[in-house]
Amino acid sequence: MENRNPMAVVSADTVEAYPWGQGSQGWHLLASDALSVIEECVPPGDAEARHLHRNAQQFFYVLSGVATLECDGEVAVMKSGMGLHIPAGCAHQLSNQGVIPLRFLVISSPPSHGDRVSVPLAGGSV
Repeated sequence: MENRNPMAVVSADTVEAYPWGQGSQGWHLLASDALSVIEECVPPGDAEARHLHRNAQQFFYVLSGVATLECDGEVAVMKSGMGLHIPAGCAHQLSNQGVIPLRFLVISSPPSHGDRVSVPLAGGSV
């Protein structure tokens, strides 16, 4: 899904939303062969399935709310204005353990779609 016009201004209001999890949704702001930029909104209590990407590295940047991001057993809690790099091959899981919706950007290079492998957390999930 390549963006057609390189000078088109985009937002979550101008691109199609896709649902995931238990009420979460995302918007592809940029989808090119080399780079993906997605804005996502996660309601309190929702989480993505733990997984890794074999080739894609990702950067998560919190716009509002609080993100809990586990990567290879280490847990980071990020507030608005904070970000974290997830290297390719690092098993991770993002969740919203806060009380308000979490809104964040996830930037992937190369794009992470088709590069996702499920990885359960030993002893249960985050």
